[in-house]
Amino acid sequence: MKQREILENLGIRILQELRTELFLAMRFMGPALDALGYQMDLTTKTIGTDAEMIRFHPLWLRAAFLEHPRRLLRCYMHMLLHCLFRHFSARSRFEDKELYDLCADIAAEAVIDSSDVPVLYEIPSEFRETWYRRLKQEVTVLTAEKLYRYFSDAGTDYETQLRLAAEFLQDDHSFWDRLDDRKSPNPPPRPESVPSRQDREWQNRAKSTRQLLAGQDSRASDKKGSLAWTLAIGDDAKTDYRDFLRRFAAVREEVRIDPDGFDYGYYNYGMELYGNLPLIEENEYRETIGIDQLVIAIDTSGSTRTHLVQRFLNETAAILSAQETFFHHVQIHLIECDSQVQRDLLLQDVNELSRYAGSFEVRGGMGTDFRPVFRHVQELRQKGDLQNLRGLLYFTDGYGTYPEEPAPYDTAFIFCEDADYRDTEVPPWAMKLYVRDRGV
Repeated sequence: MKQREILENLGIRILQELRTELFLAMRFMGPALDALGYQMDLTTKTIGTDAEMIRFHPLWLRAAFLEHPRRLLRCYMHMLLHCLFRHFSARSRFEDKELYDLCADIAAEAVIDSSDVPVLYEIPSEFRETWYRRLKQEVTVLTAEKLYRYFSDAGTDYETQLRLAAEFLQDDHSFWDRLDDRKSPNPPPRPESVPSRQDREWQNRAKSTRQLLAGQDSRASDKKGSLAWTLAIGDDAKTDYRDFLRRFAAVREEVRIDPDGFDYGYYNYGMELYGNLPLIEENEYRETIGIDQLVIAIDTSGSTRTHLVQRFLNETAAILSAQETFFHHVQIHLIECDSQVQRDLLLQDVNELSRYAGSFEVRGGMGTDFRPVFRHVQELRQKGDLQNLRGLLYFTDGYGTYPEEPAPYDTAFIFCEDADYRDTEVPPWAMKLYVRDRGV
């Protein structure tokens, strides 16, 4: 075997081992981990990705694996996050490519450092911690786009940028300049507004990852870190409402007969042979997909219209009542609120939503402050009442005071498109969804 083939095969085996270790630690990263192939590339001195392949220099990869295997795992995760956040395609929209590269690296590293995954853990340097504190105070959510705007407005000097790059740089971004999903030698120009094939594919993988993240047990939230809501920020602002509810689905075993989980042939054969002794019995447990706990907050201030709330609740009930969407035992906290929490109604039957909608009337007359609802939910979580909370839906017209700190669960502010609303002040860690004229 030629030396080149030996080096390439060695590099591929190393990367395959890293992929397996990451998958075992974070199964929700499966869609991303399965997407990238491996290819030796001597045009780089280190490693990088073009959103289809991880391209590596074999000697660098071998040395990194022997000397710093944990850092190499972080580097692998770092490249996956670049792809999930679609940094490779967004880069072309920014004038200062070098500054954008830095911002993309900080955004990826911040997510890794926010997670509690043993195989990725490294004690951050004091320099890195200092900058995290500063950036989280000034920028709040560390996305590449927001960081770019911050550093541009702040007029950060080049020496500081170099120090930051030395701290956060992990991979070779030069492959992003070479991206081209068109095979012909002289392809027609593609409008800038039209996403590339790689961009569309990674947007779909990001959505799949978000769905898997939503299905994680609440006890695994530390592993997610800031990944869930950072992915949400990069998603389409008008995410389909049905898709959003399905994201709360969680797989668990429920006490319920599963008639499809066994072979009736063995059952009947045993009954015929032994009279009353089946060779196999129906499963008493089955795996179902549904929602454990959900908080729905209704803005009852004077600016909200009764019929709009009723429409939203009826549509929500219709979606949640669909077969296998909800567990048999559920908890829906339906909170009426304006500048404070007025009522918290606990529902344990999806059908109660429709009955509630039929009798709902806007009673409030005060202004809107969203923060008391989040404080109320946090108190319930601390008391252990919402251990499996999948998320909060807040129906409002958007005129009010939003919380500054991101919530540790999925949050969506929901607006009615055919009514007066203001969605420009929704914090970047929350999603914006819309009730439309023809349903949700």
